[in-house]
Amino acid sequence: MRDDWTNDCWVVTVTMEDRIEELEELREEALLGGGEDRIESQHEKGKMTARERIEYFLDDGTFHEFDQLRTHDSHNFGMEERKILGDGVVTGYGDVDGRKVFVFAHDFTVFGGSLGEVFAEKITKVMDMAMEVGAPIVGLNDSAGARIQEGVNSLAGFTNIFHRNQMASGVVPQISCIMGPCAGGAVYSPSITDFTFMVEDSSHMYITGPGVIKTVTGEEVTQEELGGAKTHTAKTGVAQFACESDEAALDRIRDLLSYLPSNNVEDPPRVEPWDDPDREDEQLLDIVPDSPQKPYDMVDVIGSIVDEGSFFEVAENFAKNIVVGFGRLDGHSVGLVANQPRVNAGTLTVDASMKGSRFVRFCDSFNIPIVTLVDVPGYMPGTEQEHRGIIRHGAKLLYAYSEATVPLLTVITRKAYGGAYCVMASKNLGADVNYAWPTAEIAVMGPQGAVNILYREELAEAENPDELRDELIEEYREEFANPYTATDQGFLDDVIEPTETRSRLVDDLDMLLSKREDQPDKKHGNIPL
Repeated sequence: MRDDWTNDCWVVTVTMEDRIEELEELREEALLGGGEDRIESQHEKGKMTARERIEYFLDDGTFHEFDQLRTHDSHNFGMEERKILGDGVVTGYGDVDGRKVFVFAHDFTVFGGSLGEVFAEKITKVMDMAMEVGAPIVGLNDSAGARIQEGVNSLAGFTNIFHRNQMASGVVPQISCIMGPCAGGAVYSPSITDFTFMVEDSSHMYITGPGVIKTVTGEEVTQEELGGAKTHTAKTGVAQFACESDEAALDRIRDLLSYLPSNNVEDPPRVEPWDDPDREDEQLLDIVPDSPQKPYDMVDVIGSIVDEGSFFEVAENFAKNIVVGFGRLDGHSVGLVANQPRVNAGTLTVDASMKGSRFVRFCDSFNIPIVTLVDVPGYMPGTEQEHRGIIRHGAKLLYAYSEATVPLLTVITRKAYGGAYCVMASKNLGADVNYAWPTAEIAVMGPQGAVNILYREELAEAENPDELRDELIEEYREEFANPYTATDQGFLDDVIEPTETRSRLVDDLDMLLSKREDQPDKKHGNIPL
């Protein structure tokens, strides 16, 4: 600032240096958020601040912030005297492994990260830009919910975000990380996104908190029991990943992004392959037990087929009777869906159907080929499943596979019975390549059930029904419960040795990468939600 004598008076001239100094002071103020005390409180809880999270998550020096100096416009309840630069959310874009990503992070040090009108406008701006340029959106959530002082404007702000979530769905990947409280309307945005991460012990999601529940229903429940990371990753399926710390969650998100294209018109990324595409794992020869009743771990099968160490499991602790996740075949990103014989014999249940169908639809939205490994005796029987709507929920998986246009590669390792055979990416459902191992049993139902129906009278009249049943079961298995009848009908493309699986899938995937398939012209289908 400089004083000049002009026309018999002093004139104060503001220089560029003065303006830059003012800008720097404002930026420093913005970086403090709610102040040193609140930052320290965040650290005492074992949590990073919003800016620390973004800095840790993005490649060094790549973050470009938007709207750092914006403040709220509210004049209710004395809010005009409480304006903080940034208004409680940090937004912008940067790089993850050299690829563009848009990000927003709630700042709990500012009004508890509560959402107001300007707060929402900052988020919707980066969401709109992400869709325009075709880049993923990552939201780091740590918020008390709607800002009560701004009333319906806060609700409108939430709704504008929800609308963007819907528009971005299937256009760019959307990832949410819950790193603190998330209650009421705040939970809906993460639930619309493609993947949700939670931090153990410090993050919670629920529509109504323990206090309200006790008042209304008399039920006493802790925050952790109601909506903690373990609850949502194991019981409800709302979240797919539970991580031990902020840093661990952010690392996992970076890993996940490495398998995903930036948008729905890009091909999935390919990394430089490190594994021999013709590698044969001799362990696959003995992995399926001789007894059809004995379990084995399908994750071991996946690990032997995909590029070494590349399997990235999704929703590991929810509906464990089906396994989903990403892997690589000769460097190419693929989605994997597999029945898990270790849990409920690999039967399809309500939760397994929902888990599988959502994953299949994600992969199809973003051009990620799907490899399906089948060992399924059918749908889980019982009144509990029927009354929960296994018919409707089971149809979701069928619908998802049927509408998929990405390359579909299927391998039947052992059992494939009845409607479950149909659902698990069978040839007639649209799969491109269908194989079976010699151990495969493909039939309308299992040998025992079939024999009990087909030979009901003979068994009733037999002197030794158990001995006769065993003989008939063995005859049925040899005649029908094998892969060769289906191969003869063209429903399988080949019966292969287990050790051939990796090389065949690698070659077939390379052949199918140019696949183009058109669906009937329509607004959208009506999946049985």
